Amino acid sequence: MTAGNVTKHRILVLGAGYAGAGAAGRLAKRLHRDDVALTLVNDEPDFVERVRNHQLAAGQELKHRPFDAMFEGSGMELKVAKVAAVDVDRKTVRVVSTAGEEELAYDTLVYALGSRWNDHGVQGAVEHAHEVASRAGALRLRARLESLEPGQKVLVVGGGLTGVEAVTEIAETYPGLDVALAARGELGDWLSAKGAKHLRKVFGRLGITTYEHTAVAAVEADQVKTADGEAIAADVTVWTTGFATHPIAEASGLQVTEGGQIVVDGMMRSVSHPDVYAVGDAGYAMGDTGKPLRMSCATGTPMAWQAADAITAELTGLKQPKMPLRYFQQCVSLGRKEGLIQFVTADDTSKERVMTGRTAAVYKELICKGAAWGVANPGALVFSKGRRVAGEPAAALATA
Repeated sequence: MTAGNVTKHRILVLGAGYAGAGAAGRLAKRLHRDDVALTLVNDEPDFVERVRNHQLAAGQELKHRPFDAMFEGSGMELKVAKVAAVDVDRKTVRVVSTAGEEELAYDTLVYALGSRWNDHGVQGAVEHAHEVASRAGALRLRARLESLEPGQKVLVVGGGLTGVEAVTEIAETYPGLDVALAARGELGDWLSAKGAKHLRKVFGRLGITTYEHTAVAAVEADQVKTADGEAIAADVTVWTTGFATHPIAEASGLQVTEGGQIVVDGMMRSVSHPDVYAVGDAGYAMGDTGKPLRMSCATGTPMAWQAADAITAELTGLKQPKMPLRYFQQCVSLGRKEGLIQFVTADDTSKERVMTGRTAAVYKELICKGAAWGVANPGALVFSKGRRVAGEPAAALATA
């Protein structure tokens, strides 16, 4: 792309979740708009606070965050479209929008398409279960929950963070429903003893039935079948058994893991295609302790900052940065009045220390608000702004 006689370096960001929007906003602030053409592609015009989807499903209204307003005056182009394919050899991306199909070229690509719910191939899950990994899924579940009569049964399958937050939110909002959770292991088995004890206490107060050591083998319209051959009645089944990456990355020819995540180095750069960076759930990165980072907002944000600052350094001649890639805590909302903050080691292992109760609920709320505020205000923590690109940026990246 050219502006007058100046060739602009084309940066294309795919996906505008916490990681993609965070990376795009940071790049817009750090690089001079006369030197780069920055385009953000997303299939929705608004920012989705994915960590609040369980609240949306439970009937709560969330703040509207349109990207046009968030990035107004940044010089970034927003393209509302769905990514259909990535060609890393031709350095193009095919997108589809209401206007039709279009091919976008790039010099640097930031892949942040994130993840979606994972049915693990369980029979009937796609046909009969609800998911909260997407806003559309959360809204469908919301409508279904609103149609239920007192005494009807809701079963959440999956005992991880998403399942725990979803089941407590539903139980608190709909005390007249019979709400249960099915976990493959013990309830809260990733937590410390104090954390697990508090979780059980909250489940008891909310009247949530727990099926532990229960693997669901099939989902039907009014029940689930376990691997042991038992049947658990469920008028509504909510599936929260983890996340899966989009197949686009693997189809593009990028080096990916068995699970489809793009393998990246410490700068979040693809190990097979150095002009591609992957952040958030789409990237397979090692933390500071040498262990893989888990899919989470807590992981996606520092990955996004690392990628944006690495791209800035490549283009402007700055020293390559190194962001801390470690964990401090796991924040769990247990409805609107209760919370659990599980403090962890750098590699995400639970410590004995926890924070609980109303204080933890407020703490978690501040974390969520801070994450959204950071996306909407990408320049707040950027001290070196509008840097000029040195030399021929495209050639510099290609030969790096």
